[in-house]
Amino acid sequence: MKTPVAAAFGLFVALTATLSGAPDPRWLGHDRERPQPPVVQPGTFSSPEQPGRPPSDAVVLFDGKDLSPWVALDGSPTKWVVKDGALECVRGGGYVRTLQSFGDCQLHIEWAAPTPPQDSSQGRGNSGVFFGLDRYEIQVLDSSDNQTYADGSAASIYGQYPTLVNAARPPGQWQTYDIIWTAPRFDDEGALRSKARLTVFHNGVLVQNNVELTGPTAWVGRPPYQAHPERLPIAMQDHGNPVRFRNIWVRELGQHRHPEFRLPEALLDSYAGAYGRNQKASLKITRLPDGLLSLPIGGTEVVLHAASPTHFYALTTDVQCQFDFSGPVKKVAVTVGEDFARAMPFERIGP
Repeated sequence: MKTPVAAAFGLFVALTATLSGAPDPRWLGHDRERPQPPVVQPGTFSSPEQPGRPPSDAVVLFDGKDLSPWVALDGSPTKWVVKDGALECVRGGGYVRTLQSFGDCQLHIEWAAPTPPQDSSQGRGNSGVFFGLDRYEIQVLDSSDNQTYADGSAASIYGQYPTLVNAARPPGQWQTYDIIWTAPRFDDEGALRSKARLTVFHNGVLVQNNVELTGPTAWVGRPPYQAHPERLPIAMQDHGNPVRFRNIWVRELGQHRHPEFRLPEALLDSYAGAYGRNQKASLKITRLPDGLLSLPIGGTEVVLHAASPTHFYALTTDVQCQFDFSGPVKKVAVTVGEDFARAMPFERIGP
């Protein structure tokens, strides 16, 4: 049985928690010292003839001209083409993906199905927008007067969630997806902590309302989640149809110290190997899945993420690596919380 004092204390704690239940408990309600949000200049809406302008803080992935932010899945040059201000799928060209990786984000992308329409069902104007490289798909399909299975129509979460309504425009007309992506989270042992979530507006109409994904999307079956990095490239699918894309931009959500890139597989392979400075100082860099490298340091395996083609960093400790393969001897400099000017480079042992 609680004493009167204990009961009163419990009530005090409950009232205090209620009164201080702000999203960020470091600040008072209406706190005059709380920093103002950063100013962002809003973009403009697109018209059928002209793409709109992205917000001022967006990462522009395709502006109608520049193909450099895009590569094939393995990081080699993409076979997709720029045609009349649009990024167009080339049959047999394979998926196209961003060179940069993204976690939680707002993605804007516009697309148009071929006209006149060819074929029917899944053979008509088919592509897809993928998060997590090639794991989680929002379907792209000509769903104007085109019967197919509900969880494979335009803006469906493929194989999992049909859309709330069919907001598709006729083929040849530009359509928009505005997508809010929340990446799944995994613990250090690879166990799932929280599932992926998606909200999708199709042509300004809410069609997916913060749905929770069961795992990666698939044509057949419901594969389970498997651990992967929070930040991975965004991709579009080659399904054999010349679907066009334009005005692609993304606003990454969250505080990240560095951008992150998924480098070409061949370049990542070249960095793996043994490096030494003398008989007592050596290290070995190992390839990991999903574009990552591993470095043993201080008795711990540190996972390295790419900030540029030569610069890698760790998430948990300020460990950074700088590769220099420009000369006859391949080198890597490793620093922990210090400037690279103080670093003694390790030289590659063997090829």
